[in-house]
Amino acid sequence: MELRQLEYFMAVCKELHFTKAAEKIGISQPNLSLSIKALEEEIGMPLFDRIGKRIALTDAGSILKKHARMMLQNLSNARQEMDDIYRKGGILSVGALPSELDYRLTPMFIRFIQRYPDIRLKVVSDVDVAGLVLNSEVDIGIAVKPLFDPRLVIRPLAREEYGIVVSKKHELAQAKSIALADLRTLPIIQYPKGSWGRDFLDSWCRQHGFNLNVIVENSSNPSLFHFVKANIGVGIVANSLLKSIDNLDLLFLPISDYPPVREMGIIYRSDRYLNHAARTFIDYADEQLKDH
Repeated sequence: MELRQLEYFMAVCKELHFTKAAEKIGISQPNLSLSIKALEEEIGMPLFDRIGKRIALTDAGSILKKHARMMLQNLSNARQEMDDIYRKGGILSVGALPSELDYRLTPMFIRFIQRYPDIRLKVVSDVDVAGLVLNSEVDIGIAVKPLFDPRLVIRPLAREEYGIVVSKKHELAQAKSIALADLRTLPIIQYPKGSWGRDFLDSWCRQHGFNLNVIVENSSNPSLFHFVKANIGVGIVANSLLKSIDNLDLLFLPISDYPPVREMGIIYRSDRYLNHAARTFIDYADEQLKDH
């Protein structure tokens, strides 16, 4: 069994399509099929069920996939650890929620690169940051604390309470805070259904006996804030966005009772070696973002 065969096998596992897998790894489809066939002959049992043009993993294929992933990950870890002996900088990929990149995280990434110019940085924006980490598409994620998963290490960063943002022309502009129940009657500018932030707030309000009156859905924080500034409605945001609204002539009102709370953290795979760039970034993000 050769390493290249395992790499080809994992490519087919990912695509579940020989032609697509061959295109991804840059070989011909017949050569890929021959390699998988040779692997199956060596093992003595089929790894894939061929159902017309579709394929699916057999029980033997599922077992090999689990162990091949660990073997390839261990090899990648060894290579990165050896590279670290000679590298001052390195390459780092970080996943983040789109809403977090709008304001808070982008300035932090800029300061990080200014401090560590030898590190090459790739930032990936996605609502499923945990998925990016689990699929090894990024080294590290900064996201809302995900559900427990034994494959993930979660390092807490910050606990953030939500409040509302209003125009200075709004009738609540003179208020110091509001009660959660006051959200029942307010017209709300909010993220679209299906986004993490919207689902979280909808669930929180339902737990307290009401639904939000969302009149405008908007996936962009800057655009959302402009709707609020025009006094179309109010926004519900985490208090970490306070600095970002200072120059928009908006007011932030805390929720005095039962405010929605989210926990942010750094996440990475428990079985993945963290290179010099990743460890440096984790320490930096901890310094910049963690509650003190």
